[in-house]
Amino acid sequence: MKNLISIRDLNADEILQLLALAESLEKNPAQISLTRRVMAAIFYEASTRTRMSFESAMKRLGGEVIGMVGTSGTSVEKGETLADTTRILARYSDIIVIRHPLEGAAKYVSEQVNIPVVNAGDGANQHPSQSLLDLYTIKKAQGKLENLKLALIGDLKYGRTVHSLAYALAPFEPEFYFVSPKSLRMPSHILNDLSNMKVKFQEKEKLGKIVNEVDIMYVTRIQRERFPDREEYEKVKNAYIISADLLENAKDNMKVMHPLPRVNEITTDVDDTKYAYYFDQAENGVYMRQAILATLLGEAK
Repeated sequence: MKNLISIRDLNADEILQLLALAESLEKNPAQISLTRRVMAAIFYEASTRTRMSFESAMKRLGGEVIGMVGTSGTSVEKGETLADTTRILARYSDIIVIRHPLEGAAKYVSEQVNIPVVNAGDGANQHPSQSLLDLYTIKKAQGKLENLKLALIGDLKYGRTVHSLAYALAPFEPEFYFVSPKSLRMPSHILNDLSNMKVKFQEKEKLGKIVNEVDIMYVTRIQRERFPDREEYEKVKNAYIISADLLENAKDNMKVMHPLPRVNEITTDVDDTKYAYYFDQAENGVYMRQAILATLLGEAK
């Protein structure tokens, strides 16, 4: 594992190894030291959880962090190319974590530098570290990954987290309900890939009784910033709102997940129920990203 660009770069055994390492690091982070290692966090797009959890992961293992958030005050404003920016930062660091609005940007960067690269989100394409922490969260919540029923809800067209999660779970024989407005359906190429992998799925526009059948509800924000037409966003922005009342007949061990930030798609009364698991999910990002960094830097034990 030289880089982490797409979740499809990993097989089931490699995924399970990362999950096992994350579990071990959660219990005993002192087992691995990244002292004198430097991570370059290059975020061309806004981020809270991904950037800060990567920084926390690196620092808790003894490493250091340099980076940029946005392009203001950087040489990008002067016209510096992505290739040159990352080539320079590769001279200052041991690993690059990059978020960029263009699909394929992380792969491109990995071809320009000779240090490991982690894709922290490339447009509406992939977000592999998120899907790995999601798998870790699901395994902690359900005790397994195999043969689970999951509803992926909301923006399935532009939502890179659900794209990566669908691929990540595919080897574990899931059953998916893809719940979205027609205009935000899961991309056809992903559906075709899942069909070829013999993964069971159904597309729905309404939640209905699905709430009572699933083990995991994975809710996503309708992403205003991804819509080329603001009017189209206004039509679907409140398509699904998950409230405590909606969950009254859910399975006892069902969990609601969300990559965050939420806007109004999960009401705050859900926070106090046994189903809310999105804050635990965010915390798990530190342990999984520690596992990713340690593995890519050759320190995994």
